[in-house]
Parts: sequence; C-alpha cells; structure tokens
Amino acid sequence: MTTPWDDWDHVLKVDPDKSLADGDTFDDVARTGTDAIEIGGTMDVTTEKMRRVIDACRKHDVPLYQEPSNPAVVVEDDALDGYLVPVVLNAGDPFWITGAHKEWVRIGDLDWERTATEAYVVLNDEASVAEYTDADCDLDADEVAAYAEVAEKMLGQDIVYVEYSGTLGDTEVVGAAQDALDDATLFYGGGIRDYDAAYEMGEHADTIVVGDLLHDEGVEAVAETVRGVNDAHE
Repeated sequence: MTTPWDDWDHVLKVDPDKSLADGDTFDDVARTGTDAIEIGGTMDVTTEKMRRVIDACRKHDVPLYQEPSNPAVVVEDDALDGYLVPVVLNAGDPFWITGAHKEWVRIGDLDWERTATEAYVVLNDEASVAEYTDADCDLDADEVAAYAEVAEKMLGQDIVYVEYSGTLGDTEVVGAAQDALDDATLFYGGGIRDYDAAYEMGEHADTIVVGDLLHDEGVEAVAETVRGVNDAHE
C-alpha cells in the first residue's frame, strides 16, 4: 500500500509557538519547495496557535499535517490532510508510547483514515522532547537499528523518525536505521541548517525534516535545504 510520504524528500515542521523570520509570510513558506508542512511543537502549544497556522496555510496546495504533542491540542479541520502522531519508542515514560494515544481515543472520535503514527527514536538528551518524554538517548547504532526493525516488523509502523532535535546527528546511526528497514519510510530531523547538511542526511534518510531553520533564518535558508536533499536523491 502506498502512502503520501513515500514520495516526500523534505518536510517543513512549523512550530505554532514561534514566529516566522522577519518579512516572511506563509505564502513564502508554501513556495519553498517542501513536500509537506507539519504543524507541531513540544512546548507551549495550544489549539489557538495551531489554528493560526492552519488558517494561514489552508489556501495552498502543499500537503498539511498536524503533529499533536498531546491530545488536548488536536484540531479538527478539513484543511488538514491528516495527523502524524508521535510514538516515542525510547521514552522512559510509557505515557508517550501508548498512554497519550489511549487518552486521545477516549476523548475523541478519531478519523482513522487520516491518522498515522511516527515511531520516534529521540537521540539528543538536551532537547525539550527528550526531557518531556524522559527518553533514553544513550543508544548506539545497533540499538537504533533494532528500534527501527521493531517499529516496522513488530509494530507495523510506516514511518520511523530518527530525531536529534537541534543538533546534527550521526550519519552512521541514521544509516544503520535505514539499513534495518525494508518498506517503512525513514524520517530524519535535527540540525539541518544548510544545503550541505541536507545533502548529507538525504544520503542516509528517505525524508529530512527541517524546523528551527524556518523560524531562525527564514524561507530562503529552507529552500536551500530542499535543493540539498533533492540533489542527494537524484
């Protein structure tokens, strides 16, 4: 079965708690060449902030997904193509493996046809997401590869997401995760701030995710990362 992310080289993650760089608009964001926009953040996210970004992006043709950090911030809106829900495999707190998801099912009537999960392996212990989920980030390449295999073969995950959040990751680790997968799509996120980093990580992952760069440096810098990963996949 094909999925939308089978053909994604680049995802732009918009943090609804952060502003765009000076002078940028969401019209500019849509023209960066990214394959999809994912709205999500770890801290201080509210439904109101989520809706602000959804409303700004709804008129564009770029696929638009919400990545909710917890069930309370889920927004139901036809402008969304779907929901990508993190499952943090190496979380120390099981709430972020299944607990939050159980609560979402209890409080809402989920649109299962538009809902998918991302099997996260969080690897930067200084990142907010690592603290938030109490993740065990002290993992070597073999352990990350094993998590990737568990995600695909045992848990049936279509997306495995190696997340270094804020710092550029180890290509050996990312490559090991890729080698462990047969059909699942490998997302990589963390520290991609220019063409070279996008190209480098694009050689090891199916899809790169760029986030902070948008808010810190703007759409032109993001467009360079799009070119980098596209060149790596040629």
